[in-house]
Amino acid sequence: MRALDQDYPILRVGSLAKSYGDRKVLHDVDFSLHRGEVVAFLGANGSGKSTTLKCVMGLETPDSGSVRLHGRDLQTLSGRSLRIARRPIAMVFQKIHLVPRRTALENVCAGALGRLSGSASVSPLFFGRELQEEAMAALQRVGMADRAHELAGRLSGGQAQRVAVARALCQRAEVLLADEPVSALDPAAAEEVMILLHDLAHEENLAVAAVLHQPDLALRYADRAIGLLNGRIEYSGPVQGLTNGLRERLYSAKAVAA
Repeated sequence: MRALDQDYPILRVGSLAKSYGDRKVLHDVDFSLHRGEVVAFLGANGSGKSTTLKCVMGLETPDSGSVRLHGRDLQTLSGRSLRIARRPIAMVFQKIHLVPRRTALENVCAGALGRLSGSASVSPLFFGRELQEEAMAALQRVGMADRAHELAGRLSGGQAQRVAVARALCQRAEVLLADEPVSALDPAAAEEVMILLHDLAHEENLAVAAVLHQPDLALRYADRAIGLLNGRIEYSGPVQGLTNGLRERLYSAKAVAA
């Protein structure tokens, strides 16, 4: 793992709490992300991993706590100010959200919609040459330039996930959140996606957080791990600290969160 400026994380989450009715699923979760690192979120189903990333992304509203990007608390913003402030954060999912009847290139161009105006933000027919060149560069970066004009619905799961990552690059993301990005992929495709996430962090200086169900992938491709147990952080540190006993505790406990 490269030396990181521990005093200046790009993203800092403090005392994050979330409940659904009477069921509390996150208990004062604290962590930070730095450029140039991959952080793996580990734990059993229902431990709170995905809920944590969704709260950071704004897909879920936390009951309390702070989410600071470049030192700015996103929880204090709303409307257009919040949308603009969140632009540096992109998310990819287990269920890959591409438009199947659009080409890979058009799907990647869509990553720029948040910073476009006028007709270019309404229809892919108006994507300009400069944007298409940027999208092609993103596809090249993820090894999918040769499939740029293929319909997304014809891509394999691994190919589609790489296109989704390229879309995040076209968004000009600085923080990439990946919610179970390899759970639906075969082992070879999962390795390819994890290698890509690792390289984007270490070579492109992105901050990457990935929810994983496979501790072995975390050991090979992540720099740090955050282990969640029933909505609380049980472990936060280098992946080398994921002992067999800790992994058994994280994955054998009966989780009650979501």
